[in-house]
Amino acid sequence: MSSVRRLPPLRSMAVICALGSSVLLMTGCTNADTTRSSVAEAAQTTPPTTSPTNTATATDTASPSPSETLTDDQAERQALVPKAKVTWDKAADTAVKEVPEGKLVDLELKPTSAEATASTGSPSPSMPNPAPSQGAPEWEAKVAAPDGTVHRIDVDAVSGEVFRTQVEDQDADDKQQIADRLKKATQTPEQAVKVATDKTKGTVTGVELDENDDQQLLWGVDVVSTDNWNKTTVDVDATNGKILREHVDRD
Repeated sequence: MSSVRRLPPLRSMAVICALGSSVLLMTGCTNADTTRSSVAEAAQTTPPTTSPTNTATATDTASPSPSETLTDDQAERQALVPKAKVTWDKAADTAVKEVPEGKLVDLELKPTSAEATASTGSPSPSMPNPAPSQGAPEWEAKVAAPDGTVHRIDVDAVSGEVFRTQVEDQDADDKQQIADRLKKATQTPEQAVKVATDKTKGTVTGVELDENDDQQLLWGVDVVSTDNWNKTTVDVDATNGKILREHVDRD
């Protein structure tokens, strides 16, 4: 007797197909939902990418503070120069009057020395007035008598008063050298300063009668720029008023 394979009823086949389709549909939906959730989580947890262009712009526009760009010497000039209410020429006039027939050979703006501020005694011939307070400026002047004897005169750069006078320790050769330089110097300090400041604008903080390596007699004039606090030394020939050299001290 031959066996006959019995086919499932059509209704059963339809049910099976429907169930299979439902399973596939649910699987597809679940996978899609899972994918969307993963993308959303990634968008929330991943930090935004920084634009290279924006980073470069922020770096380029940042600039150091002024205090970071100044050297120690520049910072000292910045702190000292604005405090000086007495200009170089007034200080020079005051100092020269302290020495009969005296002539200026050196002048420099500087902080008042600790030695002067430590003095608490009564006025004396060498210290006739109270010294400026610690850190205040002074003009340290050197004025030579006709025989070359140099007197140091300290002038308060705020009040303009002389607070110390003393005679420098010199030998006969030193005195003769100073006397000879004064005779040869046909240009005055005022003339030299005018030449220097016409060339370099700024505040005069020093004037000195000296000689260079070529034995040329000159006035060295220090001029400080309040734009960058650099100091420029202009060497002016003390016999003809010509500029011999300019040197910018950026330290």
